[in-house]
Amino acid sequence: MKKGVKLVGLLAGLGALAFWRYKKATPEEKQKVHDFIDNAKENINKFGDELKTKAEDLKSQAETKFNEFKSQAETTAENLKEKAEEKIEEIKS
Repeated sequence: MKKGVKLVGLLAGLGALAFWRYKKATPEEKQKVHDFIDNAKENINKFGDELKTKAEDLKSQAETKFNEFKSQAETTAENLKEKAEEKIEEIKS
């Protein structure tokens, strides 16, 4: 058998065992499971929000740097154009 098939079979078996244990659990045990799942959801949402905030900050920083470099490039291009025009005028005269 391939590893993927074995892994799927193992996960299915674990899922079935977990489902059976949940069905046989007391209401208190079921509440613990619900609390655990709710806590995990909250942690995942917090982590996702943090990642989103960091990504937005990085995007903002990248845009700022891009605009700085763009401005520098435009200034340099204008300076070069002016120098080239001056040289052309010198050559003509």
